[in-house]
Amino acid sequence: MKHAIDRRTLLRGVGTAVELPWLEAMTRSTAAAARSAVPEPERVLRHLFIYVPNGMHMPDWKPQGSGRDYVTPPLLQPIADYRSRTTLLGGLTLNGARALGDGGGDHARAVASYLTGSHPKKTDGEDIRNGQSVDQRLAELIGGATRLPSLELGLEPSAPAGTCDSGYSCVYTSNMSWRNDRSPVAKEIDPAAVFDRLFSGGDERESAEARARRERRRRSVLDFVAEDARALERRLGATDRRKLDEYLYAVRNLEQRLAGAEKLTAPEANVSDYPRPAGVPESFEEHLKLLFDLAIVALQTDSTRVVSLMVTNAGSNRGYGEIGIPEGHHDLSHHGNDSAKQEKIAKINGYHVGLLKHLLDGMDQVRIGDRSLLDDSLVQYGSGIADGNRHDHDDLPIALIGGAAGRFPVGWHRRYRDETPLTNLYLSMIRNVGGDDRAFGDSTGTLDELLG
Repeated sequence: MKHAIDRRTLLRGVGTAVELPWLEAMTRSTAAAARSAVPEPERVLRHLFIYVPNGMHMPDWKPQGSGRDYVTPPLLQPIADYRSRTTLLGGLTLNGARALGDGGGDHARAVASYLTGSHPKKTDGEDIRNGQSVDQRLAELIGGATRLPSLELGLEPSAPAGTCDSGYSCVYTSNMSWRNDRSPVAKEIDPAAVFDRLFSGGDERESAEARARRERRRRSVLDFVAEDARALERRLGATDRRKLDEYLYAVRNLEQRLAGAEKLTAPEANVSDYPRPAGVPESFEEHLKLLFDLAIVALQTDSTRVVSLMVTNAGSNRGYGEIGIPEGHHDLSHHGNDSAKQEKIAKINGYHVGLLKHLLDGMDQVRIGDRSLLDDSLVQYGSGIADGNRHDHDDLPIALIGGAAGRFPVGWHRRYRDETPLTNLYLSMIRNVGGDDRAFGDSTGTLDELLG
């Protein structure tokens, strides 16, 4: 006999709690169960913000045409399968990233203001000042419904201090998520630590003991919840049992990849301004894919509905030898109109978008009723710099990908009037989830198309 189960049901073990994906039994009332009916799950909008550094090769980013008839530009060809759910917004400006009398430091300002719309105070001391970021405002509005109000990820660590860009603190260059004007939210770069955070039992001491026990005995986190899983399966119908098996298999696969990934044995040189701890994967691609997959699990299980991810920190001079480009990314971005350098920048941009496809494919494969996780999500992909050579902060490369939980039409391109604040987009997002904010950052209004 099929039974209804609560959406917040967990599989529990010693120091372990495995949250579940959406199952049909979670929306089946007693009466509906008798009729074997499966009501559609509530449509919940998830947000995922992804930042790439050093701008874009804009000639290959800007689409031809407008509305739904736009032509997919070269840089977005890797995700052309998602064209019907890709919304491109041109003409948006990040005024807070401009100098405004403060001189150099465009990369630091671009990241610090990207989600805040604020102009960060130029300092390399403790007197930092910025503004609240939109992901944290969304977390205030919708994060109370989940175990984690938000999740902050990245491939390079957040810095607590130091001078990084023309007199700006490294805090600005390495954090885009800000709880308030003085409190950046440090990102997690170690996939294993993210995994433990998602599947811990809530007691940090107990979780550490359970993790140590697993490692000594080479056991899976699923071994600790096996009894609970078997008991739950007896309560589920055939479709839910298959869905649960697929999910647990995916969790186990993540564990195996985390264990098998070749780790750094020493801090990398000539890759970033901040050495990464030895616990993260050596491969850039595998590192990013693991973080993407963990973000999918976090959203799939409704552990959180707000995720931010910095691909690298501001002004990253990482080389991409894996695609035949050993030169530093930041150095190449100052191409001086050299066609060979522009070609390499475009190749790096395309490589990043190709890795983004891994995330989108994974999200689209997760089913929530008759929809996918991507259908109920909004992935913002972009940068606070347009052309890296000129450090432009207007007409930014901004793409929204996903079905947005049906909140507004998707799959179109529009170029807004010059100097339209990027924060108008963020105010629209805030209003869309029920916020009554009258402004956000330097917003002058909302983007009406995004208000449904």
